[in-house]
Amino acid sequence: MPDSSGERGGGGGGRAGDRRGRRGERGRERRDSQPAAPVDPREAAREICLRQLAVRPRTRAELAAAMRKRGVEDEIAAEILERYDDVGIIDDAAFARAWVASRHHGRGLARRALAGELRRKGVSADEVGEALEQLAPEVEEQTARALVTRRLRTETRGGPEAVFRRLVGMLGRKGYPAGLAIRVVKEAMAEREESAEFADGIDPDALADAALDPDAQ
Repeated sequence: MPDSSGERGGGGGGRAGDRRGRRGERGRERRDSQPAAPVDPREAAREICLRQLAVRPRTRAELAAAMRKRGVEDEIAAEILERYDDVGIIDDAAFARAWVASRHHGRGLARRALAGELRRKGVSADEVGEALEQLAPEVEEQTARALVTRRLRTETRGGPEAVFRRLVGMLGRKGYPAGLAIRVVKEAMAEREESAEFADGIDPDALADAALDPDAQ
């Protein structure tokens, strides 16, 4: 014969559990219905900047653009940027100097290409000029020669004229002046015995335009 007291006890426990569950749900509903604490716009702006700076150093213009994109008011953005400038968190002049050193030694970029990159990042003309002063013309030429020498080791496609065009085009895309690029490539190719005769007969004026074409292959 079934134990009726056990059934009653179980039913009572189930009803009690249901009541506790409903009370928990009502509590969660009340908490969910409460309005979220207002976000401090200045704190939100600082958070945007810090996330940007955690990836890599940024210029003042880059941080301003990031805040503008997220809807930060111009007045608040200017206030944050002034504060960061005062304490040295942002320093466009130092950024430009570090950028020139890194991109020249790492990618072999010349002054013209570096100036273009810095201008696109919002660095002022004066700060760009000061940063480029650390890159002496003789260092720029040495880098161009190293780039050509390294590339010549792997150049196997086409005849000397095609190689000449590709090498001068490579230096042109990295920002080297046309005259320097043509001279460096011509001298490097002349050092290769099999190309000496061709290099001596190259007409730089006739090939300059095509060689500096960014699409040259």
